Amino acid sequence: MSTAPPHLRLWILLCSDLAIRSGTAAKLGPSHYYPQTGELRFTTKHGARLMLPVTSEVRALIEQCDLRVDQPFTHQLWPRRPGKQFTPNPASNRLATPLRAAFQKLCRANGITRHIVPHDLRRTTAVAMLRHTHDVRDVQAILGHRSLQSTIWYLDHDLQPVQRVNLEAIKRPFLVTRKEQSA
Repeated sequence: MSTAPPHLRLWILLCSDLAIRSGTAAKLGPSHYYPQTGELRFTTKHGARLMLPVTSEVRALIEQCDLRVDQPFTHQLWPRRPGKQFTPNPASNRLATPLRAAFQKLCRANGITRHIVPHDLRRTTAVAMLRHTHDVRDVQAILGHRSLQSTIWYLDHDLQPVQRVNLEAIKRPFLVTRKEQSA
């Protein structure tokens, strides 16, 4: 990650730290950023409005951008080489395609042989959030899902089976209350 150029590092952080879909992360720009609150506000792929606080590393990269220019942050941070200028179309997913290629190249350069895609970072963040908060609603919020079923799909390989001892434990207060009432 430390070897990634700023445009790629920002894109990866948006996909990993904030669990934003790669195509959406590539399109985020000044109109989505609220510096006074340090939040990104945008509409997800499925039309949900999402508001996420940015991490300090994301904020530092965004601060390198010109907030008066209506271009995605990754495009603003893109290295400018004379004679070989890439001008992505922010209205399409054409910006995410070269980012994905650069991501694969970065993985290979750092000895990562397993094929991973930026969406894997979103899943990893979802699992990490569940392990940290133990609250599937927090995971649902960061992923921007309307349906809890969609969130569970991200977590199905990481969910723990229900333990009998837990089922018995939640029944005990009820049983004690019933015995006290009948006495």
